[in-house]
Amino acid sequence: MYGEKPSAAAVHAVGVYRSAGARDVLELEAGHGRDVLYFAREGFTVQATDFSATDLEQLQEAARAQGVDGRVTTAVHDVHDPLPLPDASADVVVAHMLLCMALSTKEIHAAVGEIRRVLRPGGIFVYTVRHTDNVHYGVGTAHGDDIYERSGFAVHAFEEGDLPRRLWRVTQTSPQ
Repeated sequence: MYGEKPSAAAVHAVGVYRSAGARDVLELEAGHGRDVLYFAREGFTVQATDFSATDLEQLQEAARAQGVDGRVTTAVHDVHDPLPLPDASADVVVAHMLLCMALSTKEIHAAVGEIRRVLRPGGIFVYTVRHTDNVHYGVGTAHGDDIYERSGFAVHAFEEGDLPRRLWRVTQTSPQ
């Protein structure tokens, strides 16, 4: 859907992660893995999660084709469930557009709580979400909690931001 080039969030994240000396990336809801593959090509070890086993199989095939399969592992995971990782085990986490999926505010809080739990002290979390000034905000069927469904795809929008397509990119570091 978005091509093979990495997202702007992933390009940003690589610089942040390198500056912090991170080596391992956890990407949540990786989809077909364009960002996962980019991280791996940039020398990071990546654990990719997604609720779709099919997407993860395609990602593994692409990683093999690009010669980075030794740097990529995958795990089927539903964002509604706790992350299958120990506390303080992730250097960095990236979640491009995950938090603007059709998740209630309560579910977003739970997911972010899990991310905080698995981040190491000083770990970094980079994520993007759609902004309420996005041209698609308010279009389609309203589901409450700033969630609108259009063409079978529901999106949760947030306020503030100025990135292209009215995305909000946030970089957070957990306390040391």
